[in-house]
Amino acid sequence: MKISRLARILLALAVMALAVPAPGQAARISPREGLELLRSAFAGVNDFTAEITQEKQIALMKKKLVANGIVRFRKPDSFMMELNPPHASRVLLRDNVISTLLPADGVRQKIVLPPDEGLARWFALMENPVTSLPDGVAVQAERNGDAVTISIAPSQGRGVKNLQVILATDGKLRRVIIEEQNRDRTVISFRNVRRNVGLTDRDFRIE
Repeated sequence: MKISRLARILLALAVMALAVPAPGQAARISPREGLELLRSAFAGVNDFTAEITQEKQIALMKKKLVANGIVRFRKPDSFMMELNPPHASRVLLRDNVISTLLPADGVRQKIVLPPDEGLARWFALMENPVTSLPDGVAVQAERNGDAVTISIAPSQGRGVKNLQVILATDGKLRRVIIEEQNRDRTVISFRNVRRNVGLTDRDFRIE
């Protein structure tokens, strides 16, 4: 199961939404406030791990591909996703280098992103409160019952059409929905989210 390069980056950024205060009644909130929720949530999280279920709907296929796995994140620049068989894969993002391993086939791939797409740069930008919207993205946000939903759409649309992050009232990441320009759609549901567990380099080995 593959996710585009930009989709993986946006997913990695979405892990910052882990400690947002509980919302009130259903209401639309400003895009700036929505991004500030992500930023403020990230401030108190040094690392996290969670179990996931990924549902991948490929536009050219009728069958939906479903896989379970785990994700790990550690400041300032490490993100890893492991999917279990029958669609086993491991993806490691260290700053601006993506390493992929398909264990069943022995396939390995490494992609070097431009420096401005690295995790370290994005985390540095998130050190300060959000006072304006970044260039190149459209943002919508709302509180609805026991959830906060934040939608991010890159205006250039190089790979991802829309990224939607859904948070539970306790601030934990509940679901990420990625819609790509090629009409592929990925839904990643999170459970057993644990924050600040003391992850080390050994937790981010792809081999």
